[in-house]
Amino acid sequence: MSMQRCASVPQGEQAVSGVIHVLLVHDIGLMRSGLAALLEKEPDIEISAGGSAGALGIARSLPPHVCVADTEGPGSPALAAAAEVSGPQGAYPNCALLVLAPSGKPGLLRRAHEADAMGYVSKNAPAERLLHGIRRVAAGERFVDDLLAYEFMEAARSPLTTRELSVLSLAAEGAGVTEIAHSLHLTNGTVRNYMAAITRKTGARNRVDAIRISQGAGWL
Repeated sequence: MSMQRCASVPQGEQAVSGVIHVLLVHDIGLMRSGLAALLEKEPDIEISAGGSAGALGIARSLPPHVCVADTEGPGSPALAAAAEVSGPQGAYPNCALLVLAPSGKPGLLRRAHEADAMGYVSKNAPAERLLHGIRRVAAGERFVDDLLAYEFMEAARSPLTTRELSVLSLAAEGAGVTEIAHSLHLTNGTVRNYMAAITRKTGARNRVDAIRISQGAGWL
């Protein structure tokens, strides 16, 4: 997968008023409050914050220039909610998406890239890095935290195809071969072939190990 796509972000209201409207989407209340407190200290940032379930509604009250979203959690719900708000396919296409990502999970960066993220900041980075990233993407520039450089390259090297990930996702939810085959309109034999390929590509011992490895990398 190419990691070179970069959507342009037209200049918005922040270029006129000097204030960047930031929507923070995070499902852990304590973390959300702490980040919001950090951002609201900045004179050029106006912050609104909420969980994934209410992100679009919050955006309507203060249309954002930048949406900052957490990438972690099963299915990356905050990232999915942020994608509904920002980027070319979102309700506010001039809003740039910036994600907070942990080290060691390149699969999460791949999901963010597929959601047209413009900025990537490590959760281990100092606060100044997040502020710098917000201002960069608000100006229509792309930003990749140095601490995520290796994971960003690894995100382009997923060993699994989209179909294999679909099979493994259902397996991770506890579905058996027959159930997976029915859900994806495949034969049982084809599902078994996919599982064999997944096990081989991930270097796993069995299906359970393949799920563990893929979840650890952030692919699931």
